[in-house]
Amino acid sequence: MKRKTKEELQILVDQAVAGDKKALETLVAQMQDMVFNLSLRMLGTFADAEDAAQDILLKMITHLSSFRGDSSFTTWVFRIGVNHLKNYKKHMFASRPLSFEFYGDDIENGKTEDVPDLTQSVDRHLLAEELKMSCTNVMLQCLDVESRCIFILGTMFQLDSCMAGEILEMTPEAYRQRLSRVRRKMADFLGQYCGEYGGGRCRCKDRVNYAIQSRRLNPLQLDYMTASEISIETMMEVKHAMEDIDELSQDFSFCRPYASPERTKRLIQEFLDSTQLSIVQKS
Repeated sequence: MKRKTKEELQILVDQAVAGDKKALETLVAQMQDMVFNLSLRMLGTFADAEDAAQDILLKMITHLSSFRGDSSFTTWVFRIGVNHLKNYKKHMFASRPLSFEFYGDDIENGKTEDVPDLTQSVDRHLLAEELKMSCTNVMLQCLDVESRCIFILGTMFQLDSCMAGEILEMTPEAYRQRLSRVRRKMADFLGQYCGEYGGGRCRCKDRVNYAIQSRRLNPLQLDYMTASEISIETMMEVKHAMEDIDELSQDFSFCRPYASPERTKRLIQEFLDSTQLSIVQKS
């Protein structure tokens, strides 16, 4: 779907608030991939991201009449999403927070060679790719929630500091400084431990069975390998004149965007089909 301009999105908002169901469906279609990918990176798993993305899209729909156009519609939706995800307590890592120290110790001391073959005849290369995507995404959970927001907005969504600062309610300068520090922290960890994106000795192909044994990888449910990868341009309007905040801008190729799962699309469509559009007109 072709991305809408700021002006086109404002027209769609006005039409949706006036009762135009087609306009509302178009707005949801424009935002759902962005919302899902924000949720996935903030929460770490596909299942949690699907649930949170549905919550955020429903908030967007039911609060649509409160959008006044003071900022872009995309910024407004980002703010709803970030605020929801910062306080989201139902995800896997809410009760089991991670740290870089824990992650590093597991890489150094996990007994990977003692685990039997648990691949269940699933291609090992496929499993290694799934583990690579899952591991780097879960690694984001080692960051505190605000640092995670900063990293995701700046590195995956490539927002400039004015837009990101507006979303996170901080000055552009403070955002740029925080983003540079967080990127450096991530790069240092990858450089020390990860053999896929850095100079470390950890290789996903050598940890497949260990990951299966520790329930970090399910050979019969490969979320990343079965998801449809999309471009950042498909997901949202990207500001190509991105600020050169530091030299690490291109060092995090694992931040790949994915199309919103069909289940999420279906549940939101069922909500739209079953709900009177008057709910959109309420403030």
